[in-house]
Amino acid sequence: MQIKLSDHFTFNKLLRFTIPSVIMVIFTSLYTIVDGIFVSNVAGSTAFAALNLIWPVIAIMGSFGFMIGTGGSALVAKLLGQDKKKEANACFSLLIYTLIAIALVCSIIGAIWIEEFALLLGASPEMLPDCVAYGRTLACMMIGYFLQAAFQSFLVTAERPQIGLMLTILAGLTNMILDYVLIYVFDMGIFGAALATGLSWIVGGIVPFLYFLSPNSTPLRLGAPRWDIRQIGQSCFNGSSEMVTNLSMSVVSILYNYELMKLIGADGVVAYGILQYISFVFAGAFLGYSMGIAPVISYQYGAQNHQELHGLLKKSLILISGTSLVLVVIAELSAPVLASVFVSGSKELMEMTTAAIRIYSVAFLLCGFNIFGSSFFTALNNGFISAAISLLRTFVFQILAILILPLLFGLNGIWSAVIMAEGFSFVIVMIFLVQNKKKYGY
Repeated sequence: MQIKLSDHFTFNKLLRFTIPSVIMVIFTSLYTIVDGIFVSNVAGSTAFAALNLIWPVIAIMGSFGFMIGTGGSALVAKLLGQDKKKEANACFSLLIYTLIAIALVCSIIGAIWIEEFALLLGASPEMLPDCVAYGRTLACMMIGYFLQAAFQSFLVTAERPQIGLMLTILAGLTNMILDYVLIYVFDMGIFGAALATGLSWIVGGIVPFLYFLSPNSTPLRLGAPRWDIRQIGQSCFNGSSEMVTNLSMSVVSILYNYELMKLIGADGVVAYGILQYISFVFAGAFLGYSMGIAPVISYQYGAQNHQELHGLLKKSLILISGTSLVLVVIAELSAPVLASVFVSGSKELMEMTTAAIRIYSVAFLLCGFNIFGSSFFTALNNGFISAAISLLRTFVFQILAILILPLLFGLNGIWSAVIMAEGFSFVIVMIFLVQNKKKYGY
């Protein structure tokens, strides 16, 4: 039976509706990791370090897709909850076409100036050719990245999270197969990795675009947009937290890489890259859940169903608590195995990465609450609070921790920075939830 946004959500129904989004985000993370595995084990550690160094530039550009996807889906779901289907479809169409225009601009910028970006980030002469090959190839395919990011949210709003999951699996398989063929069989190195990723973006972005362009049974369909700068602004404001998160994480990654290059060299960048891959998967559970439940919250907020809002918040906090404990235990016990997937032939790098995973994974106790807290306020169309949480969590607290903790604890201080950031962020999230309970009626 099809689950609708207007339904009453029990624990069972909530899990059935959000699990496709959870799997979708985790699978997306996994096929990103496959890139890293092939590059590190076939192309070598220099290519792997180059990939991790230039990726923040691509992520900064792609943040527009996440911003309009999450912010726009919150606005569209709210309009559907208010029974304004025609206006919701016009808004949906406007946002997608706006996104395509922004993607084309970013592609041009990235293709022309990727070498300058790499030099600015501190690429060594050995790393520069790989940085340019990887970054320029992905920049040319940015439209797929933007659309894939946006449609992950809009497919949930359209009550079709299963389609989003199937598309993610299809895109992931495309990436994995092409990684093997292009990197291992044809020995195309980091260019092959970029081409595989870019083509998987095209699959994940263009297929749902064609789906919504054709007649379908969902509440949403692409058609003639109605120009409304306020809707674009509202969507950007709603989704500003997601953009802030992506921008901040990219800037923070640059700072991590800079500090590690200064402290221990390229091995530090490799270890941090491995930590990021593991974090993508583990935090992906919380990101996927937040993405899956957000349109439900927006719909019920638009319908002013305060009892259902209260139930959704309470159930979410319970689910996140249990999941957090399980993930920390898994990460602590499997640290050597996780490190060995990426590291071979260097006992010193293996030991450093294992220790880093065990320290870093403590942050998973709290990050789920912080990710959900930001998404919750995005769903309530409060972009200010959502962006404040994201800015403090992923930028302010992390930068302070990265600059201060290494002075006190050396290398372990860098791995511990995320724990301090998540701890302070958790306090902020709880304060905002308590302060705004009466205003939103949850």
